[in-house]
Amino acid sequence: MSICMPPHSVTIVADLPQHRKSQSVHARHCSGRLKMSTSTLSLASRTKLANGLSIPTIHLGVYLTSGNETSQAVRYALEAGYRAVDSAQMYHNEKESGKAVLDFLASEDNTQSLRREDIHFTSKLASNTAYDTARKAIKQSVKECGLGYIDLFLLHSPYGGKKARLDSWRAVEDAIQDGEVKIGGVSNYGVKHLQELLDSRPRTPPAVNQIEIHPFNTRFDITSFCQKHDIVVEAYAPLVRAMRMKHPTIVSLSKKYACTPGQLLVRWSLQHGFVPLPKSVKKERIVENSQIGGFEIEEADMKTMDGLDEYLVTDWDPTDCP
Repeated sequence: MSICMPPHSVTIVADLPQHRKSQSVHARHCSGRLKMSTSTLSLASRTKLANGLSIPTIHLGVYLTSGNETSQAVRYALEAGYRAVDSAQMYHNEKESGKAVLDFLASEDNTQSLRREDIHFTSKLASNTAYDTARKAIKQSVKECGLGYIDLFLLHSPYGGKKARLDSWRAVEDAIQDGEVKIGGVSNYGVKHLQELLDSRPRTPPAVNQIEIHPFNTRFDITSFCQKHDIVVEAYAPLVRAMRMKHPTIVSLSKKYACTPGQLLVRWSLQHGFVPLPKSVKKERIVENSQIGGFEIEEADMKTMDGLDEYLVTDWDPTDCP
């Protein structure tokens, strides 16, 4: 059942490379919906964060990919116009992801003369631990990806207990201070973990919380808290890992909007103001999942999709861990 979310201001930045002057278009969240013209949404659109920086509005996820498969998926995505790649220490593909980015930038396929700062790279701390261990792990990720710095670094989960969480966050703050990381955030954090971090009065509040979210696991309890505290929600597994592509409601609405089930699900995330991370290794799917600017899901259909919530967890759910 849909829970009405508080109004929340979101900024979609015009489709220009990051190193060029850009113009922003403001969108307004009302009753849990992101009100915007469909023309403002494309792979080059960016979402403004509370700290004044911005991130691409759609990212390629590379979870459960490795070796050449990762490299090829990232290359396909960048050629298609994606400007963000979501990796992690636990994925063991930071190196392949980073090299694919650099190879693309140096290639003839880089027709827009994009530079490193135009591509957003995310990684995540494998496990919360003592400060020194976390700090070394972040440095290792920067070295592993080969990109010079990491745009967004997340604590991958709240596992490890309060002390480990807060010590690891301090390591992220220092990595930001030292220029190794641009933006800090968390992943799989429930409301109590977010509140704990905010209550600790961090020097740098988390800019992002990346959680599993889709119509079959809406988590509006967490997303409403994030929106209240200006924390952008990134939606992993926005395609439900293909587990509900043949659901009657998804099939019916896909026909209504003349789109694929994947496009419908990505669009649902975007209209809620989330930053979706669709994952695929197939070129045609990578391109297809990003073609979401030509239609807008009607309010009644958004509510219908919200009502599909069954708390479907497709992988893991650390959001209620102690």
